[in-house]
Amino acid sequence: MKVIAIMRPVGYLAESVKLAVSMGFKTITAPMIDVVDRTDPDFKIFASRILEGEADYVIFTSANGVEFTLLKLNMVDDFIEQLNKTQVVAIGPKTRKALIRNGIRVSIVPESYSSEGLVEKLSGIEGAIIEIARSSHGAPELVRGLIGKGAVVHETQVYQIISPRDERHKKLMEQALAGKIDIFAFTSTMMVRNFIALADEMDAKDEIIRIMNEKTVAAIGKPTAETLSESGITVKIMPEKYTFEEMLRKCREIDS
Repeated sequence: MKVIAIMRPVGYLAESVKLAVSMGFKTITAPMIDVVDRTDPDFKIFASRILEGEADYVIFTSANGVEFTLLKLNMVDDFIEQLNKTQVVAIGPKTRKALIRNGIRVSIVPESYSSEGLVEKLSGIEGAIIEIARSSHGAPELVRGLIGKGAVVHETQVYQIISPRDERHKKLMEQALAGKIDIFAFTSTMMVRNFIALADEMDAKDEIIRIMNEKTVAAIGKPTAETLSESGITVKIMPEKYTFEEMLRKCREIDS
């Protein structure tokens, strides 16, 4: 039974472990990233533009972005009512599900669940006002791509990604250094950076990179894969659909 390292935020760990186990993997977990609330100075302006009907498109790039946006509002029902008069864009199925669960109609979901996929999907947007609610570590490609298509883009950061540390992280790294982890699953660039930083703190950066290149490294999305490559790590798996479930399927195929 292959051992897979799952390093997703705490809120996703139980679901991720259950899914991995159902596919025949043994898991070891340590959240290399976590999410906490953040309200940047532009949030009130963002909310007012939507409440006043000024936005043409509103993009959510994660389920967390949906929840943290709604948590900050005093007039949630009014906001949702106005939001439903715009073109609401979800980056993927989980974000879409979070929006629908809150009574928000989703107009657009790209075929490729990524910033590049969103830019490719949105056409005829010259002069359109686009609002983006996302994390403090959102991929810059999204904003650049939309501006490049002639849109007026406003971004607000509704949550931030942090790097937690506890005994699980040391245990995961020790297991990795002992060669007991077969698959390393990365779902964001921040996760990669925090993992490498942890190895560096333990004076094991070069060794962990060597070991990972002998094992299977999986990445969701090009930015995550590129961040791994920049650290000298070879990515063997990158699913076409950027979901954790699809990543697990590809890992099972390559290691079956």
